[in-house]
Parts: sequence; C-alpha cells; structure tokens
Amino acid sequence: MRIAVGLVATSISCLLLLPAQQPTADQLAPFFATPQTVVDKMLQLGGLKAGEKMFDLGSGDGRIVIMAAQKYKADATGVELNDSLYRQSMDRIKTLGLASAARVIHGDLLKQDYSSADLITVYLLPVGNGLVTPILEKQLKAGARIVAHDFEFTAWKPVQSLSIDDDGEGRMHHLYLYRR
Repeated sequence: MRIAVGLVATSISCLLLLPAQQPTADQLAPFFATPQTVVDKMLQLGGLKAGEKMFDLGSGDGRIVIMAAQKYKADATGVELNDSLYRQSMDRIKTLGLASAARVIHGDLLKQDYSSADLITVYLLPVGNGLVTPILEKQLKAGARIVAHDFEFTAWKPVQSLSIDDDGEGRMHHLYLYRR
C-alpha cells in the first residue's frame, strides 16, 4: 500500500513540474479513486441536503455523484472528460436506477455552467484548482459551498478543514470547505 501511495505522490510531483502550458485533463485531475469513507465525509462537510444541486468536477468513476444521489437524495452531476470513466459512471448510474437524480457530463470541467450549484466537490491538483477558481468566482451564487479533497484553493480561505485517517489506504486525507 505504501508503494501505491508513493507512486501517486511521485506522479503528482512530476505533474506539478510540467512546463507552463494549457494543462491536459490528466494534469488537472488524474484519476485516483477517493475512498468511500472520504466521499461520505466530503458530502457531510459540504452540508449536502436532499434536492440540492451538486457538481463533482473531474468525477472519475462517478462515486461522489452516485453517493450524493443515492444517500443524500441530491440532484447530482459529474463532469468527466475521460471516455472510459464517463461510460463506466453512466453505466453504474443506469444499473442503480439513479438516472433521474444523477448524471455525468462528458466534457471539459473548465467549460461548464455551475451557476445552479449549491455544492461543488473537487479532487483536482493545485493547477486545476487554480484554473477553476475564476470560473467558480464568476458563476457561483451566494452561499454555494465548495469541498476540496487534499489540495486547497490558494485564492480562498477555508471556513473549515478536516483530516481523515483512512485505514484502508494508510494515509491522511485533507478536506477543505469554502463558501461563496
């Protein structure tokens, strides 16, 4: 397990050293699955309520979107650029019968409209958080919440932070809550 965590940390470090050019989707958010316990804590920290509109930016396999719709009864939308992850998410949403409450947009997270969001969840690298910051500042309504996993939004001050020891991985996860 330590080897896997080390490989992820090395991959992230390498991505941070890439030349300053328009980042690719993998540079914004390489797929690294968030443990289910952390997913639940993210949605709890964000105060997600039934009927609220939430977006998961770089939604990967759809686990945050699915839990938001299934457990929290939210109107959940993910945004995922990777074809395989998009199909995997949509297949799981369909299989679980959640199509009325959960969906994934197959597209670029930097080109979406988040103005209806009550909650945004992100597990992006610092470069991704930096690129999405002006979009969220422009689009989000007053009172909208943002929960970031592991990487802070440097332009904002979190109103709350939380560290979670995930016994399944043997590492700490850090969550940051922001309000607009």
